Amino acid sequence: MNTFSYFFILALMLSLGIEFWLAKRQATYVKNHRANVPDAFKTQISLSAHQKAADYTIAKGKLGDIDRLIGLFALVLLTLGGGINWAFASWASWLDSPFMAGLAGTATVFLLMTLVEIPSSVYQTFVIEEQFGFNKSSVQQFVKDHVLQLVLASAIGLPLLALILWVMDSIGSMWWLVAWVILMSFSLLMSWLYPTVIAPLFNTFTPMADGALKNRIQGLLTRCGFNSQGIFIMDGSKRSGHGNAYFTGLGNNKRIVFFDNLVNSLDDEELEAVLAHELGHFKHKHVIKMLIASSIMSLIGFAALGWLINQDWFYTGLGVALEQKSPAAALLLFMLISSSFTFFLQPISAYFQRQFEFQADDFAAKNADAKKMISGLVKLYEENASTLTPDPLYSAFHYSHPPATIRIAHLESSLK
Repeated sequence: MNTFSYFFILALMLSLGIEFWLAKRQATYVKNHRANVPDAFKTQISLSAHQKAADYTIAKGKLGDIDRLIGLFALVLLTLGGGINWAFASWASWLDSPFMAGLAGTATVFLLMTLVEIPSSVYQTFVIEEQFGFNKSSVQQFVKDHVLQLVLASAIGLPLLALILWVMDSIGSMWWLVAWVILMSFSLLMSWLYPTVIAPLFNTFTPMADGALKNRIQGLLTRCGFNSQGIFIMDGSKRSGHGNAYFTGLGNNKRIVFFDNLVNSLDDEELEAVLAHELGHFKHKHVIKMLIASSIMSLIGFAALGWLINQDWFYTGLGVALEQKSPAAALLLFMLISSSFTFFLQPISAYFQRQFEFQADDFAAKNADAKKMISGLVKLYEENASTLTPDPLYSAFHYSHPPATIRIAHLESSLK
C-alpha cells in the first residue's frame, strides 16, 4: 500500500458513507410520511396505494444497502485484495501474448462482476417485484434475458475493448484522444442501431394501429415538427407491471415507443400529454446536451487515464504488481475506482436533469392539455408505486425527475 491506497480508501469510505446516510434518511422520511397522503394527492391517490409506494421504496432501499456492501467487498477484493493482479497473472501464465492476456484478464473481471450481481437481480425480480405485484417475468424469461445480454456484451463489447486496448498500446502518447473518438463514435452508432437491431432482440414492437389515438399522436407530431420512423407498442407487460413511454434513436432512425401497459392505463389525451413531454426533451435538445456533457466527461476521463497509465503508484496503490502493469490493467482499475471520485458530481448532474424535466413539462403544457398531463402523471405515480414523499436531500442526489409534489405544483402553475 502507498499514499494513493489511503487516498482511494478515503474516497471510497466517504462516498459510501454518504450513500448509506442518504439511504437511511430516505427510508426514515418515507416511513414517517407513510400514514398520510400528501394534500396535493388526497383526492386522487388512496391511502393504501400511498402506503404500498412507501413500502416498495423502503424494500428497494434495503436491497440497495446490501448491494452497496457487496459492491464494496468486491471492489476491495479486486483491487487492494489482489483479485485483478491474480486474474492478469493467471492469464499471462497461459498466454504468450501480453495483449491477449490483458484482454482475457479484463473480460474475466467483468464476467465475475456480472455473476456477483445476479443474486440481487433475482431477489429484486422474484421477491420484491413479485411481492408488490409488478413482476410478470418467468424464470425462463429471466435466464434468457441474462444469457442474451451476456452474449451481446461479448459480441459487441469484446471487439470494442480489443480495439481500445490496441490503441492504448500502439498509438503513442495521444492514444487517449483516439480512444475517446472511437468510444464516442461507437456510442453514436449504437444509439442509431438500438431501435431496429438491439431492442427487438428483447421485446416485440408492434406498429400502433390506425384509430383515434394514432390520429391524435400524429397531430401532435405535426404540430411539434417531429419526424419519426413510426409509433410502436412494446410488450413491456411480459416482464413488468411498470409502464413507460420514450422515443429512441438518432437521425432518420427515431422511434416513438409506448409500453402496452401504459396504453392500457391512460386515456388518449393523457397519452398525448405524456408524449408531448418526451417531445419536449427533443425540442429543447436535451439529448444532445446530455450527450455533449457525457462526451466532455469522457474526454476528461481518458486524459486523466493517459497520465495515470505511466504512474507506477497507480498500479501498486491498487493491488497490481508492476509485473502486471499494462494498458488493460490501467483501464480496468480506472473504470472500477472512478465512481468513488466522481460521486460528488452526482447532485450537479441530477440538478440539470431535473431542470430538463421542468422544461419538457412546460412544453407538454403548451402543446397538450396540462390537466391531462397532471392526471396521467398521477396515474403513473400510483401504478408504478413511486413514493410521493422522498427525502429532499436524497432526491437532490439521486432523482433525475423532480419529486411528485414539486412537479405537479409546477404543472399546476401553468394553468393559472
